[in-house]
This record gives sequence, structure tokens and C-alpha cells, in this order.
Amino acid sequence: MPKKNEPPRKRSTHAEIEKTPEQLRAAYRRKRRFRVIGWSVMSVRAAVALQHWLAHLGAFGAQPPGWIDLAAGYPMAGLLILAGAITVSQK
Repeated sequence: MPKKNEPPRKRSTHAEIEKTPEQLRAAYRRKRRFRVIGWSVMSVRAAVALQHWLAHLGAFGAQPPGWIDLAAGYPMAGLLILAGAITVSQK
């Protein structure tokens, strides 16, 4: 607490703090790592979707039953795209 005749201390904001080049490089590497991981997860989702589409065309023999789509296929695709998008958007 400031004394009676002393002016209050100025609080530094996040924007006023200068970052060192090492901190900037570390932040850039972290962001790049999250983007690579996120896009990798989303590309796995694309591979799963391609395999699923080929299975419905009958490329692997008999077609899978429709309940497998509802129980596993659609939820897995949704989770993969959501996890990848969240990872890509990290700072």
C-alpha cells in the first residue's frame, strides 16, 4: 500500500513488457508445434473419411452396417476434427 503522499505505483500491462528474442523464438516454436499437431490430427480425420467412403463403395468387400456409422464413424470424425481445430487455434 502506498504511503499518504506517495503516488500509486503504475502497473505494467502485458503489452508494455518487452519480450527478449529468445522468448519470441520460443513462442513461435510453440505455436508452430501446435499448428503441426493440429493439422496432423485433421489429416488423420481426412484419411478416416476416405477409408470410410471407400468401405461404403464396397472396395474392401462387404459394406459395413449403418449402425457402425452412427455408433463409431460420425462421433470419431467429429472428435478428430474438433481436437485438431482446438489444437491449431492454441496460442
